[in-house]
Amino acid sequence: MPQGQPSVVPDDGLTTRQRRNRPLVVVHTGIGKGKSTAAFGLALRAWNQGWPIGVFQFVKSAKWKVGEENALRVLGASGEGGSVDWHKMGEGWSWVQRDSQMDNEEKAREGWEQVKRDLAAETYKLYVLDEFAYPMHWGWVDTDEVVDVLRNRPGTQHVVITGRNAPEKLVDFADLVTDMSKVKHPMDVGQKGQRGIEW
Repeated sequence: MPQGQPSVVPDDGLTTRQRRNRPLVVVHTGIGKGKSTAAFGLALRAWNQGWPIGVFQFVKSAKWKVGEENALRVLGASGEGGSVDWHKMGEGWSWVQRDSQMDNEEKAREGWEQVKRDLAAETYKLYVLDEFAYPMHWGWVDTDEVVDVLRNRPGTQHVVITGRNAPEKLVDFADLVTDMSKVKHPMDVGQKGQRGIEW
């Protein structure tokens, strides 16, 4: 397997193995398509390594049938790779206007509290916090607190956060940040999302 070489080797007192196995905070942000898709691709790799995976879906409606959910649940139950738990935290906040915004804010905070409990208990090896950038961007969840909790999480827990408008403090703190930019999209010419591509 090809292995990339770092452009800088810091003088941090760590061995190459220790540095390589350091847990990461990954952020997928930007206006382009593929943020969640890339995160679920990482979840597939984690499943193959036998890691327990926790998916926390913060924004997409709990009523939506997401293709990755079914696939990862089947894989998680197969007994061949890691376990997969899927938590739906939202009611479609970023897509549907509702009068009950306070309920949505409360659900976002409750979801974050659950993530904090799981991090403290080291429940998972990989956390996918899907669309979690939105509650931080809207001020529903405090970004400073998120960064502090992630900085002090125990063990070797990797965390992937997706969503547009990731706060600058989170981006500055994260180990790996990808900004998905759109070059063109079928919606630009009036084509709506379709099965197998969007869900």
